[in-house]
Amino acid sequence: MAVIGYARVSTTGQSLDAQLKALADCDKVFQEKESGAKDDRPQLQLMLEFVREGDHVRVTKLDRLARNTRHLLEIAEFLQAKGVSLQILNLGINTKTPTGKLMLTMVGAIATFERELMLERQAEGIALARLRGKYKGRKPTAMLKKKEVVPLLEQGIPKPEIARRVGISLSSVQRIAKSNKE
Repeated sequence: MAVIGYARVSTTGQSLDAQLKALADCDKVFQEKESGAKDDRPQLQLMLEFVREGDHVRVTKLDRLARNTRHLLEIAEFLQAKGVSLQILNLGINTKTPTGKLMLTMVGAIATFERELMLERQAEGIALARLRGKYKGRKPTAMLKKKEVVPLLEQGIPKPEIARRVGISLSSVQRIAKSNKE
């Protein structure tokens, strides 16, 4: 039996230190800097493959593991099928018990509901700010680099390499390439 930790922050500017300190007694800790909105996080997938029957997966907070109820329940069911329990430290939840399983489902649903309410309030705030002329959105920074991207495309340089050189996302390079063809 091993205790396996999982720590995650959303951006490279954030620190994993507090989570790693709370997971210091774990036998192994998987850590990453990836958005929680992504289901296909590399270290999460490695952790899920790594755990064995009798192990315990430990996270400091529910939102470090999953951002919505569906994904949370998928992870919990996967772990349960492998005979692995899930511990959420800040909530005192442990899926080894029937009560822990119930609490995980309820808290996951409430967390999803709260996130959806927050996104709704944010959208309402942005709409009001737009009406007042105070919100214009962020500047289209990638399209400003079109003059750098187009010559590289014409040279036949692969799009991922262009994205790396220019410092924009691959999808931005693809949008620029599409708009240049039109």
